[in-house]
Amino acid sequence: MNRLVIDLGSWTTKIYMLGCGVVLSEATCVAVAEEDDGVIVKAYGNTARELSGKAAKDTRIVNPVFEGDIVHPELTAQLLRYFLEKIEITPRKALKTEIMFVVPCSADEKLRQKYADLGADCGIGRVYFTRTPYAAVFGHNVTISKTRPVFCLDLGYGKTDVAVFSLDGIISGFTVNLGGGNIDVHIMDLLADKFFVRIGANTAEKLKNTVGSLIEDDNKTLVIGGRDIRTGNPSQTAVNSYDLEEVIRLYVDKICEYVRVVLSDLPAEVSSAVAEGGVYLSGGLAKMDGLADYVSAKLEIPVNVCEEPSLASVIGGCTILSSPQLCARLATVD
Repeated sequence: MNRLVIDLGSWTTKIYMLGCGVVLSEATCVAVAEEDDGVIVKAYGNTARELSGKAAKDTRIVNPVFEGDIVHPELTAQLLRYFLEKIEITPRKALKTEIMFVVPCSADEKLRQKYADLGADCGIGRVYFTRTPYAAVFGHNVTISKTRPVFCLDLGYGKTDVAVFSLDGIISGFTVNLGGGNIDVHIMDLLADKFFVRIGANTAEKLKNTVGSLIEDDNKTLVIGGRDIRTGNPSQTAVNSYDLEEVIRLYVDKICEYVRVVLSDLPAEVSSAVAEGGVYLSGGLAKMDGLADYVSAKLEIPVNVCEEPSLASVIGGCTILSSPQLCARLATVD
């Protein structure tokens, strides 16, 4: 019996196989083309992502998962089947495979049904669901009980999950459609307005991850290529941390506003426990230099970051899936 935890993110899909570890981390992306007999898929995953901004005129780059929602079910199913084949889960093996999907904190019955249908389309034998905050906090290797509430802030590409919970369930929390992708869009606009250079989403993502920082006076620099808006010619521009700081700070400040809404709604005893334990920060953006310290200063509580925050949800999901007791409390079965 193969047992998998899958975090189907807007930018990256991560898969953890019990007994093996993280076996896949690849772009949630499909390259498609319109032909006379319908839409055909030209590339999946990282190969499709690399075509972004470089593809032929008849090719579209599609992100089938957006802000935690499966917006193109058929393409998502094709992409997941491709990923499963890559980790040697053939259609024959799929029927004997269990999958736990990590879903947004605010996932309703309609969204869970989409994930259930996705599992059925891929021939999966059994499908579970667990919410992102549950999985992400267990990815920090934290002990949770009914009487010890914890606070999770998971910064994804298309969404952010904010939740305070214990083994008894979620006390306060929600999903907001703000994520690292919003920063990328603002970086693209910034480069156009300030440097008169048009760049693509992949370059914006690279800039964010390479020189993006909330450390005061940080001066990392990256030379990027794009198209000069004024002349139409290829252009190269040096961008440093200072150039991006305001854009990143704007996003993080907005997230902190949502966090304060959750904190202000907590019962006194829960608030005391959160102040003592701090925030458990996860998601790809959590690795940004200075971000944890900035959030801690803004909220005036400690911030905890695990070694691999981008993988916290699938690592923690494995902890839940491998424990019948935790599954009974923190997971649902299709």
